[in-house]
Amino acid sequence: MDALKLISNSSLKEEVPVLSIGDTVKVHVKIKEGDKSRIQIFEGTVIAKKHGGINETFTVRRVAHGCGIERVFPLHSPIVEKVEVVRSGRVRRAKLYYLRDRVGKAAKVKEAIK
Repeated sequence: MDALKLISNSSLKEEVPVLSIGDTVKVHVKIKEGDKSRIQIFEGTVIAKKHGGINETFTVRRVAHGCGIERVFPLHSPIVEKVEVVRSGRVRRAKLYYLRDRVGKAAKVKEAIK
């Protein structure tokens, strides 16, 4: 078991972004198309964080053209180039799955005053 912990700790990223639920983030994702690769930005609200350590994932939700899109990103994946926090949200829940049922201004998260 200690060997697994050593391997997982060695493969963790050095600069891990500090994300919290309700934050609006820009996730820079590396996309491979054939032999070329490019970076695509996915911006949305963090509605969930799961697991921990090497397996940690976070779910980002956005509404594009009236259709809700959710993507799950592994935090320590080489596909995720970087994560920028655009604004931090003030929420009282660990998971914001209730935002799936909300439309328009009701689906907004209040901004945290720091």
